[in-house]
Order: sequence, then C-alpha cells, then structure tokens
Amino acid sequence: MGLAGAPRPRTASNRLCGRASDRPPQGPTVQRDRSARTTARTGTGRRLPFVVCTDLLGLGVPGWLVLRAGAQPSPATAATTAALVWCCVRAARGRYARRPADAAPGALTAAGDWLLLIGVVAVLGTATRAPVDPATVVVALLPGLLVALAAGGVRRLPWSRRRSAVRRVLVVGEAAGVDRAVRLLTSRSDHGYRVVAALPVGTAALGCEAPVPGRLAPEPADDDASTVLGAAFAYEADLALVVPGTRLAEERLRRLSWALHDGGLDLSVLSHLSEISERRVRPSSAAGLTLLHIAPPLRHGPQPALKAAVDRAGAALGLLALAPLLLAVAVAVRLTSAGPVFHRQVRQGQHNRPFTMWKFRTMVADAERHRARLAAANETDGPMFKMRRDPRVTRVGRLLRRSSLDELPQLFNVLRGDMSLVGPRPPLPDEVSRYDERELRRLAVKPGLTGLWQVSGRSDLSWQETVSLDLWYVDNWSVATDMGLMARTLRAVTDGRGAY
Repeated sequence: MGLAGAPRPRTASNRLCGRASDRPPQGPTVQRDRSARTTARTGTGRRLPFVVCTDLLGLGVPGWLVLRAGAQPSPATAATTAALVWCCVRAARGRYARRPADAAPGALTAAGDWLLLIGVVAVLGTATRAPVDPATVVVALLPGLLVALAAGGVRRLPWSRRRSAVRRVLVVGEAAGVDRAVRLLTSRSDHGYRVVAALPVGTAALGCEAPVPGRLAPEPADDDASTVLGAAFAYEADLALVVPGTRLAEERLRRLSWALHDGGLDLSVLSHLSEISERRVRPSSAAGLTLLHIAPPLRHGPQPALKAAVDRAGAALGLLALAPLLLAVAVAVRLTSAGPVFHRQVRQGQHNRPFTMWKFRTMVADAERHRARLAAANETDGPMFKMRRDPRVTRVGRLLRRSSLDELPQLFNVLRGDMSLVGPRPPLPDEVSRYDERELRRLAVKPGLTGLWQVSGRSDLSWQETVSLDLWYVDNWSVATDMGLMARTLRAVTDGRGAY
C-alpha cells in the first residue's frame, strides 16, 4: 500500500514468462570483486546507525527547544524520553528493516507512526502525572514527523535509488518450481529481487525466458556447488534462490547451503506457502527441523474491535463532512433522469448474510430488465457483469462512476455495520451462487467501501485477479493495511482507471 506484502495484478508489460527454448550454457565470463559485492549487499546495514540517529536527533533536539521555550518542566528529560519512544515505535513497526529504496516508508506510514507516538506519550504522561501542556507536547513532537518525511523523500530520489542494492537472483530447482518462481518474481516490480538466470535440475525444459547457464544433475553430484557458484559469477548474482523439490531436498540441499555460504553466496529457500504476509510468519526450530509458524488471520481481539470503531466513526464523520456534496449529487441525479435518487440492491455480506446496499442511481430506472439481453456483451471472465460502454448508464451516472461518488451512500451501510470502510467487493446473490469453495472465502470478512480491488484497477482486473486480491486481504488485513488502502484509494479515485 505503499503497503508491504500486498499483491499487485500483473500487466502485459511485465509478464516475462512464455514458451522459450533454453539458452546454451555458458561459463563464467566475469570475475567479480567479492569485497565490492559484499559492501553493496550490506550498505543498508551500514546506514542503520545514521537513520536511527536522524530519528533521535530530529525529534529530540527540536522537542527540547520547544519544551524549554514553553517553560515546560524537565525539557531535556522529556525530549530524550520522547525521542527514545519514537525510535522504539519506528523499530517495532519495521521502519529500520532492510528494504529497497522504492519501498521506503511513505508519508502515510510516517504519519501513522507519529500518531502512535502521540498515543504512547499521552499514556506515559498520564501514568507519571507530568504537568505538561498537551498542545506544547504535540508541537514539540511535530519536527520528528517532518524529519521522517524528509528522510523518506531522500530515499526516493533517483540518485538514492541507484545506490540502493537490488538483489540479483539465480533461481535453482526443478523446472516446474523454477518456472513458477521466475514467473511470479518477474510479473511484479514491488520488491527488491531481479532474476538474472535460472539453473534447473535435470533435463526438463523451462517455460520462462531466463538465461540458463547450466544444469544440476538429477541426483546429488560433487559439482553441485561449483555449478551454482559458476552460474552466479557468470551473471553477477548475489543470491541463490533455491526451490526445494524431490531432487533437491534434505541432505543435498544442506550440503549445497554449506558450499554456497563458504563460497560467499547468499542463499534463500522458497517456501511452498504463498500469499501470506511476512508478519504472520515466525520461524523456529525443533529436533533439528526448521519450522514456520503461521499466525491465523485476525478475526478476534483488539484490531478487529479497533477496525469496527474506526469504521463507525469514519462513516459518521464522512457523512457529516460530505453532506453538501451528497445533497448536490442527489439533486443532479434527480434532475437529469427519471427515477429514484438511490439504487438499493441486495448484496451478500460477511458469512454470506444478505443486506441492502445503497448507491446513487447511475443507470436508467429499469436497468435490471435490460440486463438479460446484454448478457452476451459481458466483458469479464467470471460471475460479475461488466461492460465498458453499458448503454443503461446515464450521462451523470458515467461521471459518478468514474469519480466513485456513486459509492458514497454506502457510508450508511458502514454506519449500520453491514459493511466496512475497507474490505472485499460486496457480491450479488447470483454471483455467490456460482462461487466455489475458494471464492466463498471472500465472505469471511465484511465487504468494503474500498479495497485492494479498487486501488489495483477495479473493473480492468480479471475475475481471478480480483479474487486473489480479496483473498490476500481476507487473510492478511490489519488496521495499518486499512489505513494504507484508504490513502491509495484517494489516488485511485483521482486517476479513475478501471471505473466504468
């Protein structure tokens, strides 16, 4: 979302996998400076003390000056405590974790951290009964946010992105696993991994367009390590991504890891789990086994309760703030076409419970009667019905759809508890009747006024892409994710892409 781990649909321009013959094997042609490669790989780690010091001083020094100017008690102690809390909040939320420059925390992320800081400081002030002025404290903490925003902006500058190390990946494994890994890594650009070559096990042909500098024997061989290291040197790879399989598992994988690490090449092992946010995964070990504990999706506890509170409060504030706009849209709909202002439609909500959803009417009054004769013109590949040039849409309705203003009455549904501000698209009953078990999982949470489907292309998405996005949200949502999606929604609404 600007959101970590969230999937983005593929586009025609970044699909690199297709049927192609393997390229002829070639040996190493470039001898790299190993020390230079190590420096590039660890550059982010070397910058960490500087980043932490920036946060400490960026909040602590201005905070001390403001508190002292405001005649607050113990300004140095208060500013130091606030600066330490700021760094703890940033660290706890993963802001100091290694990431490509393109994935640097954005303005909304920094603002979320800062609001959390305000809450923690307020709790500490109440617990210690500190006689400080709340307004002065907020002003004292504001420079920390501004410094964090400036630092994030610097990381996005072109020269900063060029200096950031992108992992050059050599994918190793059986053909089917290599094809899948290469296809997924090259279909998206929201990560720091660039596939430079593939090294299949056995003689099966690859179906992706990746250089093949060699192959590993079907059975464990003495030259496994030299083959992988030679391919890595030939293509300047600094990471071997191994896809485990029946021919590359257990002892063979273990010995290969020893040799690769001794040879100075980083190693990652691809898990067969997919579409799981990294925050839900916790590694551990038992009896020599490496275990991955997968936390269940958020269904109960503080975060769902906070989400419900934010939904109701946000809907109420939205209806109050947007009341003049809602009135203007209602008048426009009523004056430009015959029929009611609102369109009420039964949709399926959480746990497949039906509810009545409200929208501004964007079609002619008898639109449902004409749907059957337009069925052959459906432009989607799933149970949804979508037409880019639907003749039933009115002129004002087309404008409302492009700007998403027709969705605003759904704030009443959010206030009633039928919907959430963020969630999957609310489906029609006849769509749900054709769902399979996988698609029914979309109904495990409340449908949303906006969601991943809206910020990722809306009606331009295929049905399977829509389902994949919704399922990712169902399993990996969090309040922080919701905040990021609401921010991205503003950009998507302004863009208007996929809205028809």
